[in-house]
Amino acid sequence: MDSHPTGIGLGLRSAIIAEIDAGEADGALAFVEVSPENYLWRGGLALDQLARIRERFPLLGHGLTMNLGGLAPFDERFFAELKGFLDRNPTPWYSDHLCLCNNGAEFHDLLPVPFTRSTAKRVAARIREASDRLERPMLVENVSYYLALGEIEMDEPEFIAEILEQADCGLLLDVNNAFVNAQNHGFDPYAWLERIPLGRVRQLHVAGHESWDEQTLIDTHGADVRDEVYEMMAWVVERTGPLPVLLERDNHIPPLADLLAEVRKLDEVYQRALRRWHEGAGEAPQEARHG
Repeated sequence: MDSHPTGIGLGLRSAIIAEIDAGEADGALAFVEVSPENYLWRGGLALDQLARIRERFPLLGHGLTMNLGGLAPFDERFFAELKGFLDRNPTPWYSDHLCLCNNGAEFHDLLPVPFTRSTAKRVAARIREASDRLERPMLVENVSYYLALGEIEMDEPEFIAEILEQADCGLLLDVNNAFVNAQNHGFDPYAWLERIPLGRVRQLHVAGHESWDEQTLIDTHGADVRDEVYEMMAWVVERTGPLPVLLERDNHIPPLADLLAEVRKLDEVYQRALRRWHEGAGEAPQEARHG
């Protein structure tokens, strides 16, 4: 696999892109993550800003609309545009979500797919096709979900592992999504992590979430990252070694200076985890496992 950045990065968002373009994040980020859907079929300022930013930061590409869990054939025009974008803005891989987001109409949400063997086989084939079309490796991201769809033949860790094996692809592990699902569905997030093939993890996402009521957490990407999610990120890095870790913020975006302060905090946790990885530490602290 091509070389790739490691450390803490941010996603390019309209609220902060002008400041990043102006150099206010120089030296503070290991990479920036870009969602091509924000740039396809566009011209003007946005593309000019991106062209300048890619000269100073490594890029990682992360999609929102590939619809890997869908039934309809892939959109030829979309893939042609996407490949052109990635050829002009090279990334070591391309990632999208293990979800359904289109069924003849856009859902404007990332919906789970049924955890069945037939679904795993179909999704894996679509991942291989997407990788061939884009001529680069694919990563898939685990999503947050609030209701499982259909009859379940396997649980999520087994489902994810089956897809990764059949598609021979990597995993973009979103530890916040795993934490939110664990709280909402009543399972131990570390038991979940222990069954994920960490050898296939190529990138991590961390984000903040908010409470809908006293029992339900919502993955809003609109709040600071919780300590429990920091600890889960560290647990993974202790076992995988260096990875690119994205701090996601899509709603209630604070000033760039505040985001960079959170990047520094996240990097401190990341660097301590790397030291433990170098030292060969094997187990998460007890308070992290059940905090």
